[in-house]
Amino acid sequence: MQRVLILSPARTSGKRAALVFNVRAEFDLAVRLRQPQGVAIGEVFSFLSGLYFRGKLAYANFFGRPPSSAAPAYVISSDAGLMPSDERVTLERLRAFGQVPIDPLEPLYSEPLRQSAQKLRAALGAEAEVVLLGSIATNKYVDLLLEQFGEKLLYPKEFVGRGDMSRGGLLLRAVESGQELEYLSISAAAARRGKRPAKLEPKRPAPRPAPRALKRRTL
Repeated sequence: MQRVLILSPARTSGKRAALVFNVRAEFDLAVRLRQPQGVAIGEVFSFLSGLYFRGKLAYANFFGRPPSSAAPAYVISSDAGLMPSDERVTLERLRAFGQVPIDPLEPLYSEPLRQSAQKLRAALGAEAEVVLLGSIATNKYVDLLLEQFGEKLLYPKEFVGRGDMSRGGLLLRAVESGQELEYLSISAAAARRGKRPAKLEPKRPAPRPAPRALKRRTL
């Protein structure tokens, strides 16, 4: 089954964004963002969002099975619709993202998202599925995507009721184990909110072997 994944956006404000926007910053990502070739949007958003986006990107690249005409992972942007996760952005482009609110009533956001979703739908086969890695309780992007993908728009069942950090950890563990999550159709969901599931069990280090008993030497 062909499948592509859509990743909800990261905030371009906050402490991590302030580090990136500091023109005196000397860490690797900030320096590369100031270069003409820029940095892949997936890498930038992984820095801005931390564990959650890093988990989404790793999961999408591992489990995405796109046709030759599509990428495995697309990122929702504020003013350019769906962008392949490896598409490069510069610091100035990142600043522009922050000028457009992610609001379905804002045409500068909603129209590019609608148009890029139409193009992606045309590039996919009739049986291909689209998985949203993001909140399905928000109307910021779900309804716009449902317009184009209908019942083919899926979400991970285990996302319901989890916070961002828990989702990020869940996705990274799925990649580690090679076990894909179960998906449900968003259009068929009776409710977009659910009871909070139990927390992920902390990963425990493998037990060390017991030390061998020392033999007493006989004098």
